[in-house]
Amino acid sequence: MIEHDQPRSIDWRGLWRSGDLARFCFVSLGIFLHATNETMVATVMPAMVGDLSGVELVGWSLAIYELGSIVAGAATGRLVTYVALRMNVVVAALLFGAGALVCALAPSMIWFLAGRLLEGFGGGALVALAFVSVERLFPRAIWPQLFAIMSAIWGVAAFSGPLLGALFAESLSWRWAFGMSALGGLAMAAASYAVLRGPKATRPSGTGEPAPFPAMALLVLAVGVLLVATAGVRIEPVRSSVLLVLGLAGLALFFALDARKPRSRLFPSRLFDWRTPVGNGMIMVAAFSVATCSFPLYGPLLLTSLHGISVLTAGYIIAAESISWSVLSILVANARPRHERTIIVTGAIMIAAGIAGFAWTVPVGSIPLILICAMLQGGGFGIAWPFVTRTIVASAAAEERTIASSAVPTMQRIGYAVGAATTGIIANAAGFSQGLTAATAAGVASWLFLAFVPLALLGCVAAVRISGAASRLEAETA
Repeated sequence: MIEHDQPRSIDWRGLWRSGDLARFCFVSLGIFLHATNETMVATVMPAMVGDLSGVELVGWSLAIYELGSIVAGAATGRLVTYVALRMNVVVAALLFGAGALVCALAPSMIWFLAGRLLEGFGGGALVALAFVSVERLFPRAIWPQLFAIMSAIWGVAAFSGPLLGALFAESLSWRWAFGMSALGGLAMAAASYAVLRGPKATRPSGTGEPAPFPAMALLVLAVGVLLVATAGVRIEPVRSSVLLVLGLAGLALFFALDARKPRSRLFPSRLFDWRTPVGNGMIMVAAFSVATCSFPLYGPLLLTSLHGISVLTAGYIIAAESISWSVLSILVANARPRHERTIIVTGAIMIAAGIAGFAWTVPVGSIPLILICAMLQGGGFGIAWPFVTRTIVASAAAEERTIASSAVPTMQRIGYAVGAATTGIIANAAGFSQGLTAATAAGVASWLFLAFVPLALLGCVAAVRISGAASRLEAETA
């Protein structure tokens, strides 16, 4: 037991010599492609709208991408039971590259949105496949370190995406930004055959007769996500609220349909069951994903309107959240196993403290305090997520671990979509429906964060419960 409680150490040189580390870094590039493309759109949007027109459809550029990402991410865990992991990566990268190429060559906004949908399918699948690859290709003992590296890659991409988009838009053309994404997707597809080798990468994970593909469940999921996305594109309190409720009902119907098909399910069983580690983990992921959307979406607008803080400064504060996520993920990845329970609970408390802190610091306008709240929110995710993800996947039934690994990032995307729509409804109900003024911004500033404190507390309770499961897993592997 004493040996088991030593800090985890990885023979990085051995992993590199074996080719496993190269395979992991390569698969993780899918996360970089997805996150960079997702975050650069905001900085190329002004130039793109000036070229294509169709400003009324701008909101759909993110919504349609999220639709594709969520549906593809949900399907990925099941697809690898029919088709080998390597082929899934190839197809996902080709879809992403083709979508980016359509965006780069788009003659109109409609064509651009079609390209964004293809990009979303490819990008969402690439992210889910990265999580599946960890579960399939690497031993459980080093999952937290690998998940931490994936978090760091996401943070770097979130920080560099807007910068790259701005550089391309100003020095060349916004089309080149998507052209480079297309080249990245095509290069990743071409290299997959050389990098992804071995039976676990080249054979389907399913055994026996393949289960029926859950096409109907995926269709219901797509409709639910589309309704939620529509609620968040053009915010009107009554219309958006009705669409959000219908969208949530669609998502609930999807989960019900999925649970009724054990052989072809897309999410692990007992998905939101308080009595299981998987249920607690998924509740935690969903609650915090919804609850943390307010500051990234409305923080810069509130800070510039209320306190005259520059957009650049607000952008740096948003970036600090991503950076703290990445840095703290790496710092705790080698923590002693007996500290995992404390780390998970501490991360959840940090996230909740950041959400509650924004309700006071944003109206006050103190940049240092706002920065601390942003770092608490991002850092809380950073330290908790690697261990929560490992616990969810390891606690799932053996035949469901692959779909559990792809379900974690997909649940995050669903949470972000619901959170974005909910945040917009709350903002308009609290005053933004009357126009953007200092007075309306002051009325919105606190409610945007206080409204999500109950969800944050729910996430903390789930964290406490799943942290106990993390301790038991360590004891079982001692």
